Amino acid sequence: MKIYTRKGDQGETQLIGKRVKKTNDRVEAYGTIDELNCFVGVGISILDGTKHTDLLADLTKIQHELFDIGGDLANVKENKDIVTDEEIVPYLENRIDAYWDEAPPLKTFILPGGNALSANLHVCRAITRRAERNVLIINDDIPIPQVIIKYLNRLSDFFFAAARAVNARENIKDIPYERGRDVFK
Repeated sequence: MKIYTRKGDQGETQLIGKRVKKTNDRVEAYGTIDELNCFVGVGISILDGTKHTDLLADLTKIQHELFDIGGDLANVKENKDIVTDEEIVPYLENRIDAYWDEAPPLKTFILPGGNALSANLHVCRAITRRAERNVLIINDDIPIPQVIIKYLNRLSDFFFAAARAVNARENIKDIPYERGRDVFK
């Protein structure tokens, strides 16, 4: 079997249930989810599995969930089954709270950074926000399962909390945004 089919040479691709232009909002949304999944993979490749066993497990779980979400976004069939499980949101909220508690209290915005892992998690946070916006564009016309919208909203918070926890574990101080005001109370 060859990996190329030549079917996309005219700027179209196949969703589950319909052929569309590659510029379609759904293609943009699940493409951004795929990009995010790749950056999560980068994070996994640079983390120290002995120091961050919990984060390794969480990121691997997130990669599987992102594949589920990508598949759900690519499925335009009328009576489709949603693969994305409702339980992923409360689980993610638990993990956000755990990582958030590891870092010192925060009053102002911080600059994205720290070590390579933390910086990568900030990149994941920003890509997640873009993915969320892309999904909301689709949702304006065709309802998207609420679990996907909630999950993406929490996922960006997860990456922020995890990035701060990594810095705290490595004794790296967050750098406050100089001209910022207190935003966290």
